[in-house]
Amino acid sequence: MTDPSGFLIRVATPADSDVVGTLLAASYSSLLATRYRSDLLGLALPHLTEANATLLRSGTYYVVEKGRGGDLIGCGGWTTAQPGSGDIVKGEAHIRHFATHPQWVRRGIGASLLAHCVRGTLSLGIRKLHCFSTLNAEHFYRTHGFQTVGPIDVPMGPDLTFPGILMSRELA
Repeated sequence: MTDPSGFLIRVATPADSDVVGTLLAASYSSLLATRYRSDLLGLALPHLTEANATLLRSGTYYVVEKGRGGDLIGCGGWTTAQPGSGDIVKGEAHIRHFATHPQWVRRGIGASLLAHCVRGTLSLGIRKLHCFSTLNAEHFYRTHGFQTVGPIDVPMGPDLTFPGILMSRELA
C-alpha cells in the first residue's frame, strides 16, 4: 500500500529478516544513545536489533520502503499477543518493534506506519492499543494519542532488563 506520504508500506516476511535487523541496528544504536547509558545500550542492542521471526510471520508487521523495492526506512507492526507473555486480551493489541532509519526521522514515516496499524486493528474490532515505548519514543506515542501508564523494565535476558514506558491508547 502506498501511503499518502509517498512511502510504500507492505507486509514484512521472513525474507526481510536481514534488512529489518540492519534497520533496527541503525535506528536503535543511534537514536537510543541520547537517553540510555552506553553500557546498558551495549548490552541491550543485540536483543533489540534482532528481527523477531514471529513478527515477520504474523502478517501484521510491516516495512516501509522509499518506493517499490527501495531502501527500507521504517518498520513496525502489532499483535494481539502481549510481548513476553503471549497473553491475549479480547479487543486489545500491542504495537511492536517500531523503528525509523535515523536519516529519515521526523518525515512522517512512523506516523504513517502507526496510522496503518491503527486502521488494521480497528478493522478487526480492536479497541485498545498498548506499547512498550523506549524513553525516546514516549513523545511520539503521546503525540499520537497514547497515554503514559508508567515505567516498566522490559526483560532482555536472564540478567538484563531495559527501562521503558508502558503506554496505551483507546480507539474509537
